[in-house]
Amino acid sequence: MKISIILICLLCSTTIYAQDDSRITSIEFVEVLNGNVDETRFYYKNNWKQLRIQALEKNYISSYQLLEVEPTADWPVSFVLITTYGNKEQYDKREDNFGKLIEARGDLRLLNDKKPGEFRKFFYGEDSAKNL
Repeated sequence: MKISIILICLLCSTTIYAQDDSRITSIEFVEVLNGNVDETRFYYKNNWKQLRIQALEKNYISSYQLLEVEPTADWPVSFVLITTYGNKEQYDKREDNFGKLIEARGDLRLLNDKKPGEFRKFFYGEDSAKNL
């Protein structure tokens, strides 16, 4: 009986949240240049992802995902970067908050001497998708 009541309460809570969702999501699609998959993967795992882990701990964001996908001739994307902000306040402060984290962190972590512009480019991005 208690389990049923808890499950019903959780379902009700989720339904209410889904109807009034104030989250904002940024999505970036990244193309790998010149076969530099290892450099790109290393860059995002050791820079982008680490900043998101810190941002989550400091409540600057509500979630993130770093996805690797198989590119095609029609869609040359190899990485999808997703950052979700819990509300408009987190979203509006994103530049300042990530700036603080980047400043505290210091230099980029790179696999070799190649700079980010040599191994990846943004294919497409949506900076303020609303969650439904």
